[in-house]
Amino acid sequence: MGFDPANNSEEEIGFGINRGLMYWEDENGKDKRIFYGVASRLYAVNAIDGGPINDFGTNGSIELKEGLDIPESQDGSLLLKTPGVIFKDMLILGMSLSEDADALPGHIRAFDVRTGKRKWIFHTIPQPGEFGYDSWEDKDAWKNIGGANNWTGMSLDEERGIVYVPTGTASPDFYGGIRKGSNLFANSIIALDASTGKYIWHYQVVHHDLWDRDLPAAPNLVSVNHKGKKIYALAQITKQGYVYLLDRTNGKPLFPIPEVPVPQAALPGEKPWPTQPIPTLPESFSRQKFGPEDVGNLSAEAHKELMERYVQIKNSAQFTPPSKEGNWIFPDFGGGGEWGGAAVDMETQILYVNSNEVPSTQIMLDAPQTDGTGITSGRSVYNKYCISCHGPDLKGSGTEYPSLENLNKKYTVQQVSGIIRQGRNRMPSFNYVTEGERNSLVAYLSKTENISKGQNTAVIPTKSKKSQIPYIMKGYDRFVDQDGYPGIKPPWGTLNAVDLNSGKLLWKVPLGEYSELIKRGFGVTGSRNYGGPVVTKGGLVFIAATPDEKIRAFDKHSGKMLWESKLPAAGFASPATYMINRKQFLVIACGGGKLGVKSGDSYVAFALPD
Repeated sequence: MGFDPANNSEEEIGFGINRGLMYWEDENGKDKRIFYGVASRLYAVNAIDGGPINDFGTNGSIELKEGLDIPESQDGSLLLKTPGVIFKDMLILGMSLSEDADALPGHIRAFDVRTGKRKWIFHTIPQPGEFGYDSWEDKDAWKNIGGANNWTGMSLDEERGIVYVPTGTASPDFYGGIRKGSNLFANSIIALDASTGKYIWHYQVVHHDLWDRDLPAAPNLVSVNHKGKKIYALAQITKQGYVYLLDRTNGKPLFPIPEVPVPQAALPGEKPWPTQPIPTLPESFSRQKFGPEDVGNLSAEAHKELMERYVQIKNSAQFTPPSKEGNWIFPDFGGGGEWGGAAVDMETQILYVNSNEVPSTQIMLDAPQTDGTGITSGRSVYNKYCISCHGPDLKGSGTEYPSLENLNKKYTVQQVSGIIRQGRNRMPSFNYVTEGERNSLVAYLSKTENISKGQNTAVIPTKSKKSQIPYIMKGYDRFVDQDGYPGIKPPWGTLNAVDLNSGKLLWKVPLGEYSELIKRGFGVTGSRNYGGPVVTKGGLVFIAATPDEKIRAFDKHSGKMLWESKLPAAGFASPATYMINRKQFLVIACGGGKLGVKSGDSYVAFALPD
């Protein structure tokens, strides 16, 4: 028997990305359940026969947009892409949200595994009387601001009954004039009592984030040798390439993390935070500077063209507030460290993590009109929902934010409408958009607007939260040369080893290759990568993650590559290792579909011969 959630829903479902599931069984091993997310619903499936568990929620699922303790008028995109954790008889969940002004709040909730009823909630945007409420200048922020969500997964200390929750930016991402303050609990590691959801401690790694510096992965729970003592710690990787090493019982840093003054010149209405916490140790696993001497030079022509563009961006210091003159974001918006996370060798306390070392530009523009004045209603809807990713000119940025210029040549009107409702790849569902707005947007994108029939009538209420945002970012523009290679000298992707006892970076090696550049004599340059590593007791670090469609094994002591194998599609996931009858296996999901490479639908397992 199988289960298709589309057959159990009266609504059209957008599947999008799903990074895993959760499993629970009772003490007798008779009740076995699989939990996973589809769009904004959490489903419970019988692990024995695959059928829905009808006494969980409503006919086997719960709607996660409900029970968020927000005004009923608030609506927005919500997706459950990443599994939470199970503690005793509770599911503890985060969620993926919009990153714009219309975002829902990212509150953390626990649900009963048997009934689906909410057991507790922790407000990541604090409400009156709660700790952290004073970190927002606007005392109604809890009613109006969204984000501060956990989209990456979380880590559970089952023995202590503590769940550690990393969060993302408060929304909107790049303009904080409507959310002044340090913005707790955005960009924070939060320690919660797993039984009750009660606050224990937090550490905020970016104050009043204006650069989309979400915490990108669940933290690693480790024990380290620090100043002659064994410390139960937490290692949190970041997009910036930092590792925050904290005592997991109280949140105190093991190595000094000074609050460093950062640039303050900002757009009108903005109020940047004056300092940011920069770790002294562990050493960063990504380069921290992108200067003119670092601009790519695969050819004299490419270098000349890149330099002409490089000098047009005025600000290179990290944590410079967004501006119309432009900033360098390095590592770029995706990181640095990304959602694949890190692996830790528990015997040596060495952390292994892959990194992207590619720059992007951050350029702010005056927000376009969303009230329909002088523009068609379809363009008005586009400006409201789409412009932050696909840009004011519809050209997007690479394969992750594709161009919409000639969408009518690729999809029918019905197909465009379906993508908007259901979402696709990293694009969330916009099923909450009104039918009138959706029809106007589809007409605009499909180039079927009929201006003479009144399509220039505004459909956007001028008092929406979006109308309060005076600036938007031009787009997620990665700095690449005319051939699409990163506009910085290699390595572009790396695998790194960090000693958590000493805080020292032990080694860094390129990860990923381009055969055509090797033929030209550039060697292994590394590449952008998605997915994390796994380390084994036998001394190997396994990782796929690269668009060259390979999986590799590295010596965990030296970083030397020892083995590689071609995959049917890129393994943009983290490998898993397991043992059956004393034989160890390694498995990787080969989904591809990013970084310009083909999609796949295979799992590939490896083992030593008998």
